[in-house]
Amino acid sequence: MKIVLISDTHGQHQDLKIPSGDLLIHAGDISKMGYPKQVKKFVDWFSELPFKHKVFIGGNHDYMLEREPEKFETYLNDSIIYLNDSQVEIDGLKIWGSPISPWFYDWAFNRKRGKDIRQHWDLIPSDTDVLITHGPPKGQLDQTVKEEDVGCYDLLEKVLEVKPKLHVFGHIHEAYGQHEYEGIQFINASVLDFNYQLVNKPIVMEL
Repeated sequence: MKIVLISDTHGQHQDLKIPSGDLLIHAGDISKMGYPKQVKKFVDWFSELPFKHKVFIGGNHDYMLEREPEKFETYLNDSIIYLNDSQVEIDGLKIWGSPISPWFYDWAFNRKRGKDIRQHWDLIPSDTDVLITHGPPKGQLDQTVKEEDVGCYDLLEKVLEVKPKLHVFGHIHEAYGQHEYEGIQFINASVLDFNYQLVNKPIVMEL
């Protein structure tokens, strides 16, 4: 299966050139500030893309998804899949997604490190093939411009326990890229850089 990975479009999705594939995954921050108009524009655009399967999660900018979930759900349709601490199986691949990231100035889907955030990671099924989270795990493509590793340690522990084939995330724009660790493909798919400029390309992989 050819999978195309993107994240952190922040309302600049229409300027993004997306290669063809079987499955498109967006790892959150679909909007600038999560206003309904911004969210609706993204959902309409995402729905029209010519992929057989399209999956996305929210991110810390996507306030509406957390604060007005019932209204947000009226925007969705059968052509796309939204995951929120939930799983979907596509062509034999078990995909689990969560918008949660460690607390940072009380943005959307923020949880305090430790017990509060761990209860979300405890929900990740042991048979997950593809894991989508908005924030990165500790030490995996999570370094800021200040050279600080800001990823979630509890998430890293869970990922190393579950050992999915692929873990895709975003959030830390400047850490865009991919690498393998402990047999797991880690991908930070942020298409915007630290200055919110659209400079990074979607990442394509076969799984």
